[in-house]
Amino acid sequence: MSDTTAITEFQIDVPQAELDDLERRLAATRWPDQLPGVGWDYGVPLDYLKELVEHWRMGYNWRTEEDRLNSYPQFITTIDGQTIHFLHIRSPHADAMPLLLTNGWPGSFVEFLDVIGPLTDPTTHGGDSADAFHLVIPALPGFGFSGTTTETGWSTDRIAAAWAELMARLGYHRYGAQGGDFGALVTPQLGRIDAGHLVGIHLNAASVGFIPWGEVPDEELGTFTDLEKARLERLQNFLSEGNAYFQIQATRPQTLAYSLVDSPVGQLAWIVDKFAAWTHTESGLPDDAVDRTTMLTNVMFYWLTGTAGSAARLYYENMHSGSWNQPRVEVPTGVAVFAEDYAIRRFGEMGHNIVHWTDYEEGGHFAAMETPDLFVDEVRGFFRDISGDDRG
Repeated sequence: MSDTTAITEFQIDVPQAELDDLERRLAATRWPDQLPGVGWDYGVPLDYLKELVEHWRMGYNWRTEEDRLNSYPQFITTIDGQTIHFLHIRSPHADAMPLLLTNGWPGSFVEFLDVIGPLTDPTTHGGDSADAFHLVIPALPGFGFSGTTTETGWSTDRIAAAWAELMARLGYHRYGAQGGDFGALVTPQLGRIDAGHLVGIHLNAASVGFIPWGEVPDEELGTFTDLEKARLERLQNFLSEGNAYFQIQATRPQTLAYSLVDSPVGQLAWIVDKFAAWTHTESGLPDDAVDRTTMLTNVMFYWLTGTAGSAARLYYENMHSGSWNQPRVEVPTGVAVFAEDYAIRRFGEMGHNIVHWTDYEEGGHFAAMETPDLFVDEVRGFFRDISGDDRG
């Protein structure tokens, strides 16, 4: 009988035939037309995407990126019937705190590449050994090298239960957790189901549980600060002008999957649209916030693994889970709100034990990728303040 709790070393090794197929598909793209002078108002502009695709086809080297990714220790294990791929980077400091990092959509562990070194080995990156972490960075079920999900029900609640099992399987009995986007749903749920093992939780790109549902009454709106009003306005604009992807993935992920899994340009445009909308740049171009090579590598995680459809299903599973009335999270909670985020503290405090809150004028949805120094300082500061001697 096989050991279903086994942890196996993993290396990314994409067959050359898949890379050749990608190049062929990119070269054979059937392009749509575009109205003149509309910029980004209708979506990703044709000229911009054509140039980015040509760079992907001729200037991007997956093998170089594959070597870079494989320089980090990777593993797979099976939890609740689902393959889970994860990075596990031990700090050279033996008493480092275990820290679980969870990204969201349309991300991958690529988001965290620039913060791995400073978080695991702070003494070589201008920090103190007391701020060291052992990092565990899993790929969400249905995302990347965790592979497609094979049954319904993989909501963020179920993922949190899998993460608790993963940390126990690795022998970490006290740990911290950090998450953004969907990670900011998984991580508070960990605080509910695994509170006895958590030192604290830290969130960025938080939405559900940190924003109002429906209209804000005039009497409450009158008590809002200018910052809160600006966040509410940004949220309302998102719901009216930027929420179509959410509705499609939450209602018709299978229909969407046929296009994204078959067309690399379609997959690229679907993700780049969000990099443009959610990063913090004056130009509006995602390249000005995120390195183009890193952005393409993130897209490759979806393309090479054929997981665009299964990743989209997470929206469907969450919207149909029926688990919206959750108990309060009593684990100490820290929140970082970067410039493009929506979280408003008064709403977050209703369901979370917030002991740390930082508002930034920089950064956006992909904070660890856009502003890695701020992200590292923020995470170090939060866990330093709450942990004391509670490490390992």
